[in-house]
Amino acid sequence: SNAEEFGEWLGTVRGDTEVVVEEHRPVPLWQHVLVGGRLYDLFVGEPGPDQKVNPQLERLARDEGRLPARGRGGRGGPPPRRSVPSRPDVLTRLDSQGLLPAITFIFSRAGCAAAVEQCLRSGLRLNTAEEADRVRVLVERRTSAIPREDLRVLGYWDFLEGLQRGIAAHHAGMLPTFKEVVEELFVEGLVKAVFATETLALGINMPARSVVLERLTKWNGETHADVTPGEYTQLTGRAGRRGIDVEGHAVVLWQQGLDPRQLAGLASTRTYPLRSSFRPSYNMAVNLVGSLGREQARVLLESSFAQFQADASVVGLARQISRNLEGLEGYGEAMTCHLGDVQEYGRLRQELKRRETEIARSGAASRRAAAAASLEQLRVGDVIRVPSGRRSGLAVVLDPGVGSNGDAHPMVVTEDRWAGRLSSADFPAPVESLAKVRVPKSFNARSPQARRDMASTLRALDLPGPGRPGKRRSAAADDQGLAELRAALRRHPVHGCDDREAHLRWTERWHRLRSETDNLERKVAGKTSSIARTFDRVCVVLDELGYLQGEQVAPAGRALSRVYSESDLLCVESLRQGLWDDLSPAELAAVVSTLVYSARRADESNPLVPSGAVQGALQEMDRLWRSLSQVESTAGVEFLRRPDPGFAWATWRWAGGATLEQVLGDDPDLTAGDFVRWCKQVLDLLGQIALVAEDLSPRGAELRGTVRKALDGVRRGVVAYSSLA
Repeated sequence: SNAEEFGEWLGTVRGDTEVVVEEHRPVPLWQHVLVGGRLYDLFVGEPGPDQKVNPQLERLARDEGRLPARGRGGRGGPPPRRSVPSRPDVLTRLDSQGLLPAITFIFSRAGCAAAVEQCLRSGLRLNTAEEADRVRVLVERRTSAIPREDLRVLGYWDFLEGLQRGIAAHHAGMLPTFKEVVEELFVEGLVKAVFATETLALGINMPARSVVLERLTKWNGETHADVTPGEYTQLTGRAGRRGIDVEGHAVVLWQQGLDPRQLAGLASTRTYPLRSSFRPSYNMAVNLVGSLGREQARVLLESSFAQFQADASVVGLARQISRNLEGLEGYGEAMTCHLGDVQEYGRLRQELKRRETEIARSGAASRRAAAAASLEQLRVGDVIRVPSGRRSGLAVVLDPGVGSNGDAHPMVVTEDRWAGRLSSADFPAPVESLAKVRVPKSFNARSPQARRDMASTLRALDLPGPGRPGKRRSAAADDQGLAELRAALRRHPVHGCDDREAHLRWTERWHRLRSETDNLERKVAGKTSSIARTFDRVCVVLDELGYLQGEQVAPAGRALSRVYSESDLLCVESLRQGLWDDLSPAELAAVVSTLVYSARRADESNPLVPSGAVQGALQEMDRLWRSLSQVESTAGVEFLRRPDPGFAWATWRWAGGATLEQVLGDDPDLTAGDFVRWCKQVLDLLGQIALVAEDLSPRGAELRGTVRKALDGVRRGVVAYSSLA
């Protein structure tokens, strides 16, 4: 780790500091691999830095790698591939070895719920009848304040059945009360198996005897990435309860392609550098200036750990720049041609390639625009065909889903019984209505039976299959500029050189290295005093908008110092400009939700929003955000994110008195846990707005009354009796 670096920084700000590194684990952790029904130790020999990987596991990996494509398991051939044991089988095996309670980490919410369902279907019971009775008493006491109609919506009875058997899920999509019940029962030993996402590994005192990892890869929001050594240690660190267990156990399920040596590297790595992500914000800036003044605030930021790390990293960058400059000199000699200027010829080729790409993108953009326009014409009951992807096939439109900016994300049910929203990305060409079916007004997309019935209706239409797409004429064939570039390339002297391609390869290497060197030089320039420079730029923004007046904090700045939000400046500016003065309580709650909500996936953009006053306020806020972003750009910072209306509809409905079933029924992807968590954040920001409204708005007293009513509208039902978790 970089403990020494951290200690060195402490020495610069606090005086002599001695670093003490302790790597002894109070409860020893044993590493295992479950292959089929057999549990293998990952290491052999005595614990220590020189532990060796179990040769039996290495032999299994070699045997699997030699399996031929055909004839597996034949006479005289290698053994067949080993199937991954089911989750009930894994728990049964751990139970027989005395390794429960266990936490199984599954890196998706849906996977956790499916795991519990699989165990319930198998009939697995880990609790005795007496323990099941104790579970029921505790759960009924903890959920007594939740109305029965909400319990039904929340899947309470399946949740209780799993708990009584000693099995539960734990993830951010669950109601906070349900998660707290799981945590309490697990600590009491009344839940023996928990299927959890990695969020359980952070900040919750819920250790187990064993931790199970089904896979060593996880989705990071962009791609499936390998679990890092730090993540592996964080997850398996849950195993071994201090004061209860004499040892903990980490169990990895054998998967095709598992490399025991790679797993050993994860399990034995103990170096995880601490990196500072500290940066000044608007709220921080006005608070620092108010308490210390600008110069002292700047000195304080210069002594931060973030700046210390930034300055230290410059040394290595400077050495790399020096090596790159030597390489550039050598590349320059290798790319010289006696016939002409190779760089000029290379620029022509690059321009030609850029023009070809531009034409291709223009054509693709036109097709996307046509597809988006066709989606806007869809109506409820239209039957369409999704051309490709996981949702390919027939689908019926339940809701056209035209957002505030005109983009359409229709809610559909497919012939495979999937319900959700589509976008123009699902249609490479304009979509047409193939038929019309009746959609009942009471249709509930969350109901499996309703989806099955609609899918049957689609299959009964007997529509013809998709036709073959026609060929499109290339736009490049008619582009005059492209023809001129090709002609210029052929006329260039270097075009006739026998070593032309070799020259160009050296030229490409020179440009890549030059670009890399330019980036390194910019990094060096940007890292030196970078934290203080960012603070200066933040102060420029605050000066421009009237929050700071030289060394003094203006009245608006004092209000900003009391708003703690990622969108602090946009929130306070909205109040100053009176954008929310005429909103009703439910409308205000919906608008404020856009400052706290952040979509989990990129395809959640352009959702439905309430029309009328909410839509108008959001348009004004978007205009304000653009204006503030321009001020930021001029100052050289970029802090404010665009308001996200993805939770506005649900907030508006809830604050307006809708039931939990109605709110969750509007969006099949919205879970009770997410709903409560975002509502809690809306409540937090509304509470801060109530404190500063009268300082910022001429109608502040009236607005404060609206805020109070909005707080009452949101703080009810499951939101009121759930703690923030």
